[in-house]
Amino acid sequence: MSPSAALACEISCDPARLDVALIHRFLSTETDWARGMPASLVSRAIAHSLCFGAYDLESVASDAPQVGFARVITDRATFAYLCDVFVVPEARGRGIGRQLVEAVMAHPALHGLRRFMLATDTAAGLYERYGFARLPTHHPLMQIYRPDAFMR
Repeated sequence: MSPSAALACEISCDPARLDVALIHRFLSTETDWARGMPASLVSRAIAHSLCFGAYDLESVASDAPQVGFARVITDRATFAYLCDVFVVPEARGRGIGRQLVEAVMAHPALHGLRRFMLATDTAAGLYERYGFARLPTHHPLMQIYRPDAFMR
């Protein structure tokens, strides 16, 4: 984290507060993993996931604007997958990513799970502080990956 002071923000799981337009814009234009994803698909993913929004309490706006997001796909019993984690560029380096991950890990619906996964090329150190570890080289995990699925 840069020397900037931590941003006072609120983390909420209230889906009504999510700025779906911001989430879609960021995911579909600023990420490699969701580039080109249609807005309808982002909305559907949000509707079927446990989502966390980070809201800037220091903003002069009348309502705290959303500055971060995290989404968890889970059965709330044995498995969860953390994905779509981001902080808007103008709010980075102020501890928002850490606050989002802390809120995810503290959520009661996600306690006691047998497996909690994520895939990341960035911020691995952040996730390692919360217990995530790289899979062994010969782990039996398999996948079907369709990078062009949004373009069909």
